[in-house]
Amino acid sequence: RHRGARLCEEQNGHAAAIQCPYHAWTYALDGRLLGAPHMDETPGLNKAEYPLKPARLGLWEGFIFLNLADSSPSPEKWFEPLGGKFSPWNMAALRSAKRIEYDVRANWKLMFQNYSECYHCLGVHPELSKISPYDSAENDLTEGPFLGGFMRIASDKSLTMSGNACALPVGNFGNEDFRFVFYYSIFPNTLLSLHPDYVMVHQLQPQSPERTLIFCDWFFNPEAFERNDFDPDDAVKFWDMVNRQDWHVCELSQRGISSRAYEPGPYSMRESIPAAWDEYYLRQMG
Repeated sequence: RHRGARLCEEQNGHAAAIQCPYHAWTYALDGRLLGAPHMDETPGLNKAEYPLKPARLGLWEGFIFLNLADSSPSPEKWFEPLGGKFSPWNMAALRSAKRIEYDVRANWKLMFQNYSECYHCLGVHPELSKISPYDSAENDLTEGPFLGGFMRIASDKSLTMSGNACALPVGNFGNEDFRFVFYYSIFPNTLLSLHPDYVMVHQLQPQSPERTLIFCDWFFNPEAFERNDFDPDDAVKFWDMVNRQDWHVCELSQRGISSRAYEPGPYSMRESIPAAWDEYYLRQMG
């Protein structure tokens, strides 16, 4: 509210108040401006007129969502159309085992498009395609802010380096449910991958038109942590490999679309979800 300095550089922690590191303006945790050194010398200054900007918080399936807009629906209203679609995975009860941060030299929209199709999988992800056939995708959310569907997993396999389940199931699934992995994008910054034995979540934070930070977290059944056969690295290493394959082709796309000669071509029939994502994005921007 003064010269625009970032107030907090830490990712987490505790504080009794919030103090600007630049000129020491100090705020209460409810955003009220408590003190501003030497600003009492400024005629007409009313501290009540300079609180921190408010933001709405909402909980969904154990995740905290932040909404900075003034007129958009609340987070609870935003997720209402999904109902209990993802409740079988018990995400609110899962425990994090690992986070990897990726710094990708590409526009954030390219990652959404990449995540939303497996047209590229056979060539880019040979290891993934051996366990989950690239042409097995079916979509059940095909318009709006939530998009995606599921792909088949080879019998008795898991998306891990060993090909075997690395943890207890995260939910009470029937036998048929162990044969699928579900992939959904949540506009504007979340990618949700639901497996029988773990859940993987990507959070995208655009840094510039050509750079995106991606935080990838792996969540497991909390009871799995007490077992000797729990091997989260089996899943983490697999997806770290696949992630890096994806980020590489996204960076190649970024270089290509930066050319003045680039003109987009048509989508294939296997790219219906990227097309639907583009349409929703354009509606939001319009």
